[in-house]
Amino acid sequence: MSEDVSRGTGATIEDYFLEDRRFPPPAGFKDQAVVSDPSIYSRADEDWVGFWAEQADDLDWFKKWDEVLSWELPYARWFDGGQLNVSYNCLDRHVLAGNGERVAYYFEGEPGDSRSITYRELLEEVEKFANVLKGLGVKKGDRVAVYMPMIPELAVTMLSCARIGAVHSVVFGGFSPDALRGRILDAEARVLVTADGGWRRGKAVPLKEGADAALAGTPSVDHVVVARRVGGSTPMTPGRDHWWDELMDGSDPVAGGAPDEHCEPEVMEAEDLLYLLYTSGTTAKPKGIMHTTGGYLTQVAYTHKVVFDLHPESDVFWCAADIGWVTGHSYIVYGPLANGATGVIYEGTPDTPGKDRWWSIVEKYRVTILYAAPTAIRTFMKWGVEYPEAHDLSSLRVLGSVGEPINPEAWIWYQEKIGRARCPVVDTWWQTETGAIMISPLPGITATKPGSATFPIPGTGVEVVDDQGEPVTRGGGYLTLTRPWPAMLRGIYGDPERYKETYWSRFEGRYFAGDGAKIDDDGYLWLLGRIDDVMNVSGHRVSTTEVESALVDHPSVAEAAVVGAKDETTGQAIVAFVTVRSGEPTDDATGESLRAHVASLIGPIARPKTVVFTDELPKTRSGKIMRRLLRDVAEGRALGDTTTLADPGVVDEIRRLAEVSPGEE
Repeated sequence: MSEDVSRGTGATIEDYFLEDRRFPPPAGFKDQAVVSDPSIYSRADEDWVGFWAEQADDLDWFKKWDEVLSWELPYARWFDGGQLNVSYNCLDRHVLAGNGERVAYYFEGEPGDSRSITYRELLEEVEKFANVLKGLGVKKGDRVAVYMPMIPELAVTMLSCARIGAVHSVVFGGFSPDALRGRILDAEARVLVTADGGWRRGKAVPLKEGADAALAGTPSVDHVVVARRVGGSTPMTPGRDHWWDELMDGSDPVAGGAPDEHCEPEVMEAEDLLYLLYTSGTTAKPKGIMHTTGGYLTQVAYTHKVVFDLHPESDVFWCAADIGWVTGHSYIVYGPLANGATGVIYEGTPDTPGKDRWWSIVEKYRVTILYAAPTAIRTFMKWGVEYPEAHDLSSLRVLGSVGEPINPEAWIWYQEKIGRARCPVVDTWWQTETGAIMISPLPGITATKPGSATFPIPGTGVEVVDDQGEPVTRGGGYLTLTRPWPAMLRGIYGDPERYKETYWSRFEGRYFAGDGAKIDDDGYLWLLGRIDDVMNVSGHRVSTTEVESALVDHPSVAEAAVVGAKDETTGQAIVAFVTVRSGEPTDDATGESLRAHVASLIGPIARPKTVVFTDELPKTRSGKIMRRLLRDVAEGRALGDTTTLADPGVVDEIRRLAEVSPGEE
């Protein structure tokens, strides 16, 4: 693998591995690091329960806990007896400390509108809307469904729920009415907060119509609150539907006048439910993941601080995810605000109005920390370096990767083309269920390897095991967690048996959610994706991630996704969907070159049987490749739900190309 994978920088993957390279940070970086003592790992392991108690001390508690941890597998109670309020920790304490004029959020709308919201202003909005919710009959413990675009009102709604002790259930704004209905029914939500629409790729995307369709057959919902975003005609049901602004200024008849400007934060037990977030499972019914108050906030605040080397008085942190996913909950809302940080909320897509939109935002707000998905990074690679190079990105000092394993080629491009060879890259592993980052390098401490998430964060227990559940010191296996952690899910809403069966039954005494991993000769962890993304070819287990990484290593390839299709001879055959770089051919010779390249890097068993060339891959609106749809195409099945796709027409085009692909053996 001697080829120049970074496309013109002169560095190869071997350069990074052989040097065990720690990237030169900006001037003064190591001196300023939040954590600079490598012994933090050993100290945390010696007393991991006490370690998490130290982190919890950074929060403001109305009453300290009686016991740090109560653990009866698989149920944990963290900081039992302790009392606090998440909204207070995210807002009030910063205003009381004299930081009320610090910017909490820079909001950038896709059409170009923007505004800055200080901590004082955000607190005022949250207190008023919390009283609005109370006026609609919402009480402590009630569930509130949220179905909104990426606008500040989404964060306001979450914090308002937290303030009064209501449980929010945020549903990604790209989900279908059926998906929204199912989540409302499962949570028995009393109120739905939505918007007339949002902006996406220059178009106003209606949300209220979808919300209305979802509400058919949802008897628990008494009121719908609608924020104005795109304008135009919006259907409103009298008595049930209310405009956000009219409730806030008291002009809606149900309001009974303007809401009080002060709302005392509810005293919450550490184990009180904070939110539900639904994630897909092996059955048709999504799982309502339960996250509680004290432990969750402790770990998201701690990991946000140390993983990104946060300095809240000077950093601008941009997590380029959607709040509808757990990444947004933890690292757009709760973690950053608990730490008093300044964040960015961007409404739209990376290519609107142009392919330099992200980099214009980095330049405009002097973003110092960028946290993005590998899919987005590979998309930027495909578009070319001219877009980031047209902007001043010198403010960046830490780069993050989230959502799926990042291939070494994308990691190197990210570090060199976006970080300008100055910024450390923190590749993070965690899940909706874990609530917070579990594996990641720490800037200033951990020597990194492109594509490796490196080591567990201090205080967590992670082991790779074999089929019998025995620890693996080198090589591949199943990624398990060996002990409870503060931000862990407390169960599946309304279904405790499913919780135990899904996460705690495969390996005795271990949490396992379906991810594979390997440990290299230096002890570094490499995530291989979910084991259902591991293909069985002639009895050999082949990771889709490894094959995709090998394909992207080829100089012609911009992006690739790999799936396993049923094959009578080998059990499964490897099918590769490939987007080439501009000007590269998509003929038989290129297909054969790609297959040979994969075979040379991994072995003949990993050689794709079929290569399908396509201009685009099917992605969700948050940028994740929908491999499920690619498997449907590869095996000729009817497509499943495509409502979350950014461009539903992509799959039809891929299906057509798959039928005439020049890349099949």
